Amino acid sequence: MNAAVAINHSQVQELAVQSSADAGANVSSLLVELDHYRRQTAWLAMVNKLQARLAGATDLAGMLEAYSVWLMPQLEHDLVAFRNAAHTHEHILCSSHGPIRRGIIRAARNLLDEGIPAPDSPCRWEGDFFGCRWGLELAADSGLLLILRRGMGIDGDGVELLARTMEIMVEPLQRALEYEDLFEQARRDFLTGLANRRVFDERIGALLESARRYRHPLTLLSMDLDRFKQLNDTHGHAEGDRALCRVAATLTAMVRTSDLLVRMGGDEFLLVLPDSDARAAKILAHRICRAIAALRFGEGAHNDQLGISIGISPWTPGLTREEWMQRADEALYRAKSVGCCWVCLNKNDQ
Repeated sequence: MNAAVAINHSQVQELAVQSSADAGANVSSLLVELDHYRRQTAWLAMVNKLQARLAGATDLAGMLEAYSVWLMPQLEHDLVAFRNAAHTHEHILCSSHGPIRRGIIRAARNLLDEGIPAPDSPCRWEGDFFGCRWGLELAADSGLLLILRRGMGIDGDGVELLARTMEIMVEPLQRALEYEDLFEQARRDFLTGLANRRVFDERIGALLESARRYRHPLTLLSMDLDRFKQLNDTHGHAEGDRALCRVAATLTAMVRTSDLLVRMGGDEFLLVLPDSDARAAKILAHRICRAIAALRFGEGAHNDQLGISIGISPWTPGLTREEWMQRADEALYRAKSVGCCWVCLNKNDQ
């Protein structure tokens, strides 16, 4: 009887120990699970905040700014950049200034030029700057998103945070690129790719204000092709369209990036020359006339050439935009009438 009781006491003790161990394991498991849910809840809250910020942005600059503002409390950084594989879209958002800014942007461009890194090594030093790059597969293209900070690396937790946000950024960036493409198409002539009348209306006010404020020269060239209707009648509208594209390409190659070259419609073009006086405009007009005259269109015995007539109007203080453009149009009319390549009308010309 005593032996049986002893055995029972031993078993009870073992069961108690086992129960205590099981209870401890259950508590530990429950704490791990609760911590997991806590972390998941915190992450979902962060994701919601990020998506809310991204939803308010439309273009690429806005998307990167929204992402950078959201990311800063979690991971301090100095630069966020994106470039698509075709190099048609790029934006660099940098919070630094002066020489530091120039250095970090130079480092960013070096890393962007290297392209998409291996998946297992997205981060590395570039001089004094530590950068992390991720390749993103977008609908019609691929892109590279870069995070850069100065003088400090990014630990494993930070890299993991960035990696998790890359999946979230794909759709907003795709939306931003589509928006920019549509916006650009609305500002470009569908045939020649030149800026259209909308761009002229958007920019001409600022160009005039700059010339007025800083007393810089500003000259307008109004251009119209000669014998274009004859070319269309002889060779057809398809050849006429090709001729317009070739003329546009010829003009584009002859102007500066600061100049505003616009196809206003048909065979009419406008060229605005900031920081250029009448003398410089006349030299350029002469070169344009020779370049267009050298082009040949059509085939065989009907190989034709076009000419171009140019009206030049330097802006002078006191001239309104409408008066300035009227003078350029009047100069163009005179060039057409007398058969000259170009005519220049100054303020006192009648």
